[in-house]
Amino acid sequence: MIFITTGTQEPFDRLVKVADEIAALLPGVIFKVQAFTAQYQATHIDVVNFMTPLEFEENMKNASLIISHAGMGTIISALVNMKPIIVMPRMMKYKEHRNEHQFATAKKLDALQYVDVAYDENELRSKVLEMWPDKLRCLHQVGKFASQQLIDSLQTYIKE
Repeated sequence: MIFITTGTQEPFDRLVKVADEIAALLPGVIFKVQAFTAQYQATHIDVVNFMTPLEFEENMKNASLIISHAGMGTIISALVNMKPIIVMPRMMKYKEHRNEHQFATAKKLDALQYVDVAYDENELRSKVLEMWPDKLRCLHQVGKFASQQLIDSLQTYIKE
């Protein structure tokens, strides 16, 4: 199952449209999609605007692949659950966000090789088709809790 999430703040039709196109190329693969949409009407996937936290977590755990906007909550959830994730950042030039913080996040996580990043629709389509299903891999794992090193560092900073 491929779980796609765009968050609930703003539409991300560009991601929903390419996900719909990918679903047409992968018949028989289940797609679970949480996306707040504006204009685009999907024909190969069912899209829900909202999932409860329990539904979100269940889809995260059951997914073989996560495709997401560059929202840190989703990225961290994927890495905690050791799930392969491909991130496609929202872009200000398409009026998908108010600034380029998602692009900056994606660039940094890409440079660290923590997640796969697709910077446009063609790259996302290519990566999914290349990886599915035999080349899926989680590039990085994080724990559910902060490391002792981070906690110590923060405590030192606060004391100073």
